[in-house]
Amino acid sequence: MRLFFHGAAGTVTGSKYLVRLRSSSVLVDCGLFQGFKQLRLRNRERLPFDPTTLDAVVLTHAHIDHSGYLPLLVRNGYDGPVFCTPATRDLCGVLLPDSGRLQEEEAEFANVRGYSRHSPALPLYTEEDARRSLEHLVPRGLDAPVALTSDLELELHRAGHILGAAMVRLRGDDRSLLFSGDLGRPNDPIIEPPAHIDAADYLVVESTYGDRVHDPADPMARLAGIVNATLGRGGVVVVPAFAVGRVQMLLWLLHRLRAARRIPAAPVFLDSPMATAASHILRRHVGEHRLSERECDEMFAGVHFISDIAQSRALDDRRGGAIIVSASGMATGGRVLHHIASLGRDRRNTILFTGFQAPGTRGAAMLSGARTVKIFGEYVSVSAEIAVIDNLSAHADQAEIMAWLSSFAAPPRQTFVTHGEPAAADALRLRIEESLRWNVRVPEHGESVVLPGVGVMDGAP
Repeated sequence: MRLFFHGAAGTVTGSKYLVRLRSSSVLVDCGLFQGFKQLRLRNRERLPFDPTTLDAVVLTHAHIDHSGYLPLLVRNGYDGPVFCTPATRDLCGVLLPDSGRLQEEEAEFANVRGYSRHSPALPLYTEEDARRSLEHLVPRGLDAPVALTSDLELELHRAGHILGAAMVRLRGDDRSLLFSGDLGRPNDPIIEPPAHIDAADYLVVESTYGDRVHDPADPMARLAGIVNATLGRGGVVVVPAFAVGRVQMLLWLLHRLRAARRIPAAPVFLDSPMATAASHILRRHVGEHRLSERECDEMFAGVHFISDIAQSRALDDRRGGAIIVSASGMATGGRVLHHIASLGRDRRNTILFTGFQAPGTRGAAMLSGARTVKIFGEYVSVSAEIAVIDNLSAHADQAEIMAWLSSFAAPPRQTFVTHGEPAAADALRLRIEESLRWNVRVPEHGESVVLPGVGVMDGAP
């Protein structure tokens, strides 16, 4: 068995792991690179493998850095199944077409404004490309073995993180390989915790927060303080948020704060068709998360769902007394860019980030103190207060990852730390080595390793 790291090595985005065993070839995750331009350019490079040679693709979850390359893979010749959980299938049905549509809109805007170096600017893929890729999604339940090929068997296990997220376990030729995917937190108010895993011969574990521990302070108190301060000075709270997971968490917290009268009953606008659809999917999958149907209905009762562009633009004329939640969470695209460009100029307003901001994104720039950001080819001044609640993450922190790893009855033969910035990945490597005494390494982008079977010497296929 050989494992290739074609993404999420040295960075938190672009997850793509290729597994080969004899004649079988399976891709685990198919994500887009995000953040710095040199990373985003990888999305347009030729893949280091032929998509037509793949037997199967498996998705851990629906986030674009794990699923967003799938339309390109299909357009470039892949014609096989893409296995995932039912909720991941439903969420991809929202996220992938939206990703294609946004790329078409951005390319069109670049051509109108003339700020692209390419003439004409072309989208990475289109909405139609994305919709074609959805035809390949094959839903499978948790904990039930699935034959991928004659050599490899698949099992999906709950990963927490977001609705439908799964760990991927591959078995073949007397060895098992487990991909953690993005690990969730044990006490998330909406999503169930990751499943306990007893053993795996080889493990690929994420490290997004591998070098830190989430602030134990109550995020609701922080959220209430920011909302009350902003509304008190006649401002608008603009919240860039990930459409899947983070938006639903924010709506739940705002509902609880309003119900407890800890914040005013100011209007809450959800300005993201994708987040709106994802929120409805959450309700359809009651039983797969912690909320009941009644709680879902209560959470959405006080929310104004914005559908068309005219309604969205009208929000920029507001001069106080509102909360606008919009995608994307790192301000890399979507309607939130228009709100930042307009409302970000007013010092009475607040731009509130609620999660990890990958280096190279507008969100990371604003959190580091940048007072101008480039939006749609023009530099825009930002006078609004910049705030962050950094303990709402859906990712396990270092302590939570270590607690999950400690549930293993026996150490893996080798553990690979991925999906983290270099400092985070190396910090988690060191912690695992020192605390658990496991064999751990941080792979590099494009690297491949042989995973020997039991009793087979290292280096044997």
